[in-house]
Amino acid sequence: MQNTMTRPFGDLAGQPIRREPITAPDYRQAEQQFMQLLQTPELDQQIMVQPDLIDEFQSALRLALATAYCNEADATARLFLQRVLYRINRLSLFWYDDLENYTNDRSLYIATVRDRIEADWQAWELAQLDVAALQQVDVRQALTERAAVDLNPPLSPAARFIRETMDYEGYRHLLAIASFDGLVEASRMTSVLGGAANEVQCMLVRVFLEEYGNGKLSRKHSTFFAQMMTEVGLDTQPEGYFELVPWEVLACANHNFLLTQRKRHFLRYNGGLTYFEIAGPSIYRNYLTAAQRLGLSTTAAGYWELHIREDERHGRWMLDEVALPLAAQYPQQAWELVLGYDQEKLLGDRAGAAVVRSIQSGANWTRGN
Repeated sequence: MQNTMTRPFGDLAGQPIRREPITAPDYRQAEQQFMQLLQTPELDQQIMVQPDLIDEFQSALRLALATAYCNEADATARLFLQRVLYRINRLSLFWYDDLENYTNDRSLYIATVRDRIEADWQAWELAQLDVAALQQVDVRQALTERAAVDLNPPLSPAARFIRETMDYEGYRHLLAIASFDGLVEASRMTSVLGGAANEVQCMLVRVFLEEYGNGKLSRKHSTFFAQMMTEVGLDTQPEGYFELVPWEVLACANHNFLLTQRKRHFLRYNGGLTYFEIAGPSIYRNYLTAAQRLGLSTTAAGYWELHIREDERHGRWMLDEVALPLAAQYPQQAWELVLGYDQEKLLGDRAGAAVVRSIQSGANWTRGN
């Protein structure tokens, strides 16, 4: 039995991968096969009995891992990996759907796939920053200075396009992609709220409660987002426009899943959330400006106005009542707050540029939906 288990799991457990010539896989088909695996009853036991059950998927996974994060990166492989990783991560949330959809949420095989993708991807993400330099910063000064800049940053080319050029169909396209997060907003935050009671924990709960309308569905932020979508004729089903989501946007969600689920990354998560809340109003002003230029109703832009008001307050809370107190409590690891801040900014800027490219290259995709 032990030998049987080493075959399907072996190449995903850190063992060398053979670089044999492999025909480019159909990543869409491989993703569909993975979704079938997620639905397979008693998956781990099935793999033990029938090891070749996962051969085709693992072949695609091996090639994607070998090409996604090298010098000549394969964007198709990145999209495949981020979609697979997201389909695993979303099992940690409850979607009020068929209970059998969660039958493999504790599968060892599925966890191995997740860990293998995260290992390569996160190593690549960390390589985009000078981690050694971040370890030497004055954390309080670094966070304070970054926050001052990101409250009102200069307009990027992507921001100018949204504010000045994007048309009505582009706005619908923007909402369709943004709904991937907007319709389940703050859900991943639930993973960091438990534990010992203190001022930091209570402030995080306070931020969370405002995101959730203090427990009233009519005031929950995702409700306002759904109203915007309805106003412009879009489907309000969560993940209804999943096919439209670029890998860069998926990476933001998957990064957030990782930081919230691994308590060792608690400082990185809160550094990232500090950036997210501080920078949010400037981003939402771009969207609001576009909606106003297009002559859209208050309902079609109400979510942005709400977020501008609330996130200005949340940004101050996160910096003064969460990030800086955590820096004082964990002086040796406090630099991780800055790492989390800078990573969130990097991932967010990359995702924003990808959304604009998607709008510019295919805004007609949402026409008539």
